[in-house]
Amino acid sequence: MFKRIIYKIENLIVWSQSKLSEKQFIFLSSVLVGISAAFAVIVLKSFAHSVFSLATYINGVLKLSFINSILPIVGILLTIFIVKRVLGGTIEKGTSQILYAVAKKSSVIPRKQMYAQIVTSSLTVGLGGSAGLESPIVITGAAFGSNYAQRYKLSYKDRTLLIGCGVAAGIGAAFNAPIAGVLFAIEVLLVDVSISAFTPIMIAAATGALVSEIVLDESILLNFNQQQKFDYHNIPYYILLGIFAGFIAVYYSRNFQKVEHFFERIKLRPYKKGLFGASILAAIIFVFPTLFGEGYESIKTLSENDPGQILENTLFSDFRNNSWALLIFVGATMLLKVFATGITLGSGGNGGNFAPSLFLGSYAGFIFSKLVNLTGFTKLPISNFTIVGMAGILSGLFHAPLTAIFLIAEITGGYELMIPLMIVSSISFAISKRFEKHSLDLKNLARKGNAFTNNKDTNILSVLDINKIIQTDYETLNSEGNLEKLVELISRSNQVVFAVVDENLELLGVIYFNDIRKIIFSVFKVKYTSIKEIMQTPKEIIYLTDSMETVMNKFENSKVAFLPVIKDGKYYGFISKSNVLEAYRSKLKSMTIE
Repeated sequence: MFKRIIYKIENLIVWSQSKLSEKQFIFLSSVLVGISAAFAVIVLKSFAHSVFSLATYINGVLKLSFINSILPIVGILLTIFIVKRVLGGTIEKGTSQILYAVAKKSSVIPRKQMYAQIVTSSLTVGLGGSAGLESPIVITGAAFGSNYAQRYKLSYKDRTLLIGCGVAAGIGAAFNAPIAGVLFAIEVLLVDVSISAFTPIMIAAATGALVSEIVLDESILLNFNQQQKFDYHNIPYYILLGIFAGFIAVYYSRNFQKVEHFFERIKLRPYKKGLFGASILAAIIFVFPTLFGEGYESIKTLSENDPGQILENTLFSDFRNNSWALLIFVGATMLLKVFATGITLGSGGNGGNFAPSLFLGSYAGFIFSKLVNLTGFTKLPISNFTIVGMAGILSGLFHAPLTAIFLIAEITGGYELMIPLMIVSSISFAISKRFEKHSLDLKNLARKGNAFTNNKDTNILSVLDINKIIQTDYETLNSEGNLEKLVELISRSNQVVFAVVDENLELLGVIYFNDIRKIIFSVFKVKYTSIKEIMQTPKEIIYLTDSMETVMNKFENSKVAFLPVIKDGKYYGFISKSNVLEAYRSKLKSMTIE
């Protein structure tokens, strides 16, 4: 029955594709991708919230506090089981894989990512793993967009555009924040988008948010109905919060990577590694239960009038009304969050850093404002600083200040805090960027030499294949003898540059036609001038391991049109600057979404 319904829907889409214009079909497709992404969000969020509610019930009513520690172990081991038995033994984590797919794989995302992220992250995070669901949601939305485009044979540009639609819809549905969804797709993931491409992305984001609004219980989403009025007298404190958030973002980014590398180096079988990591996580959660799952409930608690509730059902419940004890507990939790998330993902669980960044930001904002209030310098609105702190960490970790500003503005239900959001986000971003060149999700790509930046030229050069630009069919010259051989080559070829090599193909020098033009038209000079006399040492040499950005820098430094290429210590061919620029223009045209 279900297969029959899917078959009819697909036939209807194929029929509409034949009747609609290309742009109209993309608009329709953005709606369908948005709906798909929204339902993925609904499944993930509902499952995670149900498990959290169950754990809270057991802990509160039955007084079985250890259940919070047992569930994450079960979740991580179940995730490893699914990955090994169902998903072929591997699963890609992090939104950086979307960038890689767009740049290196023609925007083709494996079909299994349409369900792999939903299943694994719901088990990991739903059962208490200290990570977020937003990165899996983004990857799932991107996979829906990519595979939809593949199914209906759309072009690379349209595949990339629908990936952006899936991403925007996922974020829009997860937070009921369509503007933030659009900005995240544009600011973080897509290389280059024209103004006209905004329309389908906005349609998808609005669709995702609308479906989520209709179907998903509002209590499951992260939202804040209570906030205090912005007071411009507090601007100096918001500036200090931005600085604090920037350094906390750097702290998180660096330590998260250390934890990941630690687990990568552990030579244990997947289940043993999972049990080892999950056991450490269980111990941390037993002492600090707010690290269980996404942690959104504790974020809401901190922003309310009675933040001491966060100590209920913990080992520190007796200190519920002690402000300094609360401050120490929140501070310790904030510092441990990076290790809890790193252990969750490094030991075999699946999730992302989006929710942890919001968790960390709210705790940072609370600590800063609470500490200032306790010292008696002034009276800061703690709820506002708790909310604004989220934007600071999100901006610093993901290098996405616009997304951070509008996401928090949307989930707070207004723009009353727009000025402090802009101040904190921009300062945090500037500090994080100063100490960390790449955002958290791009660090692994950078480590593998596949980093993407906000520099469009660098991005495009990074995806050009040097092997497709090298010309290997150029004839070479021997260093012995006069120019008669060279004249013969010129007369029967279009070469304007010549490599001089020995019998082992080692490069001895190069000869440029423009440099010898006067010589070759003199019979006397041709006969009595040797190759050695006119060849010159290359101003730059290109190696196959060089990046295209390095190649262009060498052309710029040498001021020549052709450079020789060396492979395994021997002459291999030439690269023409004009060919590189032509490849750049072609790639730019193919990557620009119109």
